[in-house]
Amino acid sequence: MNYHIMPPTGLINDPNGFIEWNGKYHLFYQWQPFKTGHGTKFWGHVSSTDLVHWEHEPIALAPSEWYEQDGCYSGSAVEQDGKLFLLYTGNVKEDDDRETYQCLAESSDGKTFKKHGPVLHLPKEYTAHFRDPKVWKKNDTWYMIIGAQTKKLEGRAVLFQSQDLKNWTRLGDVTGTNTDLIGEFGYMWECPDLFELGGKEVMVVSPQGVAPDGMLYHNEHQCGYLVGDLDYEEVKYRHGAFVEMDRGFEFYAPQTLVDAKGRRIMIAWMGMPDQYEQKHPTIPFKWIHSLTLPRELKLVGNKVYQVPLEEMKMLRGDGVSYAGAEMVNEEKQFDGVEGDVMELGLDDISGTFERLEITLRGNARFIYNKETKLATLERASFAHGQTESRHCYLEELNSLRIFVDKSSIEIFINEGEEVFSARQFAYPENKGYSFASKGYVSFDLNKWNLNKSAAAYQVQDERYA
Repeated sequence: MNYHIMPPTGLINDPNGFIEWNGKYHLFYQWQPFKTGHGTKFWGHVSSTDLVHWEHEPIALAPSEWYEQDGCYSGSAVEQDGKLFLLYTGNVKEDDDRETYQCLAESSDGKTFKKHGPVLHLPKEYTAHFRDPKVWKKNDTWYMIIGAQTKKLEGRAVLFQSQDLKNWTRLGDVTGTNTDLIGEFGYMWECPDLFELGGKEVMVVSPQGVAPDGMLYHNEHQCGYLVGDLDYEEVKYRHGAFVEMDRGFEFYAPQTLVDAKGRRIMIAWMGMPDQYEQKHPTIPFKWIHSLTLPRELKLVGNKVYQVPLEEMKMLRGDGVSYAGAEMVNEEKQFDGVEGDVMELGLDDISGTFERLEITLRGNARFIYNKETKLATLERASFAHGQTESRHCYLEELNSLRIFVDKSSIEIFINEGEEVFSARQFAYPENKGYSFASKGYVSFDLNKWNLNKSAAAYQVQDERYA
């Protein structure tokens, strides 16, 4: 991967501790450096001044203490008195038993961290699946939301408050399975993130155990958001329906920050737990997964839009443009529109077409059917080779921005109204793109080669890295 954050070896998953601090963006991530399976996790660390060019930092947290002996699990970062504080879950496993502790670490330089140990023990109402603290400050009070499982095996999001980051009081469950506004919706809610956006409170969360429903929820686990209003005094979160955050195959456990420019920015794991992970073709080369591009979030009505950061334009190199390209019942390729590391833009899409298709490197295909108002991403499964697909309804198609890296695609529709993210493992020599229409369609087409970012390691397997 040329411009996505990925590990030098082993497995990367959840982004953690996403924060802007002392003039730099810091992003930590779950990392198992010794194998391509899940297990004892460390906190890897990258930093950046522009969210595009990242520098790899020393490991921030290693499971060296009794309360984290089986992994420093996910969490978040905040600033207090000029210092950087990490709150994370310490994981302990003894035979078939699990213990969980919410822990605190601090740093003055952003590189070395002093551990304070557990600051919150497991409340009796929950199982030991109780993790992933996300912390923020409102007025003069710290708040923390945690993903949890009740003793009845119901996924919940639990709210706490504190004055000093060390002593926490449980306020209660704000939402989850079999609460006021949601029925049966999973046995565990992971990685909740609650924040203000457009005058509302948005919760992004990753529920596990949600059954497929029509064309929804077809990944092994889900990731989506709720939009509503949080009453901190009554501990009531009045929200609307759960909406999938990303319509693709690999997107999970996102985390957000608000930066000095006032932007709410999100980055996620471009992976999916328990979804044929050991079938990835990078496994023989001792690495797996990456993170997504950072995206700015905007609230339009009650819908969260995801927009590629303006800074991504810094990676643009040479390219080609076709203003007013037209197609009628045909399939064609455009000279110069090829490559495995590129950005593709289609703007002012219009016409009487019934169907528009874009085939990406012979391995994946985006389809919009104007009659059924269905947007689809297909790919050849790296698990079994058969075509698999994900869908969403789309009233109209106006524009597309497609980011292609050596083994990933991220498709932003209508300025972020919908997004499809996926790993794709095309044959390295296949770098072509074809466009097909049923009926008449026109659009402005732009393609840029994208330069390499320092986020990407040189690894043994150059085909997909």
